[in-house]
Amino acid sequence: MRVVPRAHNTYYLHPRQFILDYTQYGLHVTYHNEEQFIEDYGQILHQKGCRATEQLNAVIVKIYNEIDRRKNLGKAALERIAIIKSSYKPLHEDVYTLKEKYLSNEFLKLVRHCKATGSTEHTVKQFMNTEKAESVFSMQVFTMDFCKVFIEEMEHFEKFDFPKGRPNTMNNYGILLNELGFDENFMKIFRSNYIEPIAKLLYPECTGTSLDTHKAFIVKYKPEEDTSLSFHYDNAEVTLNINLGKDFQDGQLYFGKMRQHNTETQKYSIIKNKPTIGILHRGQHMHGALPISDGERYNLIIWMRSSKVRNELCPMCDRKPELLHCEGRHDGFTSSSYPDVKTVDVCSTS
Repeated sequence: MRVVPRAHNTYYLHPRQFILDYTQYGLHVTYHNEEQFIEDYGQILHQKGCRATEQLNAVIVKIYNEIDRRKNLGKAALERIAIIKSSYKPLHEDVYTLKEKYLSNEFLKLVRHCKATGSTEHTVKQFMNTEKAESVFSMQVFTMDFCKVFIEEMEHFEKFDFPKGRPNTMNNYGILLNELGFDENFMKIFRSNYIEPIAKLLYPECTGTSLDTHKAFIVKYKPEEDTSLSFHYDNAEVTLNINLGKDFQDGQLYFGKMRQHNTETQKYSIIKNKPTIGILHRGQHMHGALPISDGERYNLIIWMRSSKVRNELCPMCDRKPELLHCEGRHDGFTSSSYPDVKTVDVCSTS
């Protein structure tokens, strides 16, 4: 246990839930200690080919390394941000500040309707495409001109030899947009003023009092790099996935059931992944991306989080969060402020 200052809007990390390499074992796991891990996952790992002691030890070492990585995420990110801020000159400075001209007329009409008095879940659906997968919706979000310029900015940044934080353990190529400087004047406004009004009508059980934090990042699909994304769920209450382009073949999204009802034998709903189009869904909805066969595609992913919801139940492990104080913003958990209490016990994973 450790004691940290209790402060309103202090952000914490819940570092015990992991995705083991999908290409090898394909598991979401929760790690508290070695005994618990072997008891909970030893049999299924054995069934998936992890039979030798050396193989199991390698898995546990991988988890230890991931715990250490997550503990240092905030510090490492702040160091990268400082380097980028001092050394990087953007190609298109305008794209770092959200302007309504970047948004499609269709999307602006949708947002205005959601903010109007009397709007309901039923009326908002008239402004969106309802996909075959349950509670999954699509709409044009950005203009094609904006998508083109945004991709140019991402490609420009990738040319520089700066240290780069990648989105997560499933994506080897991509960009964390907060490190590049997109949060305050773009993503934060986009989340609170445009996406949240929609999400509150469609997913009231997921949004709590507000979607108060987010993680925004770019993923890139290309032959010989990341070509697909395995079946998974997000560390988010609500996710918006926007296809930015370029020219590509295949790579459709596919959705199963909510993770609480996931089975190995289930039908999937296929959704075409078209440039400028955003796919809105609940973060716990199992989904993936089929392989891209040719070309190159950039997607903007925004994981939106409600501290009100996740402070009660971690969306990744279905338990009361056991939190680790950290620098910067991590998984969207918060500690409330009490004037008469100066400290709070927060569990660490050491």
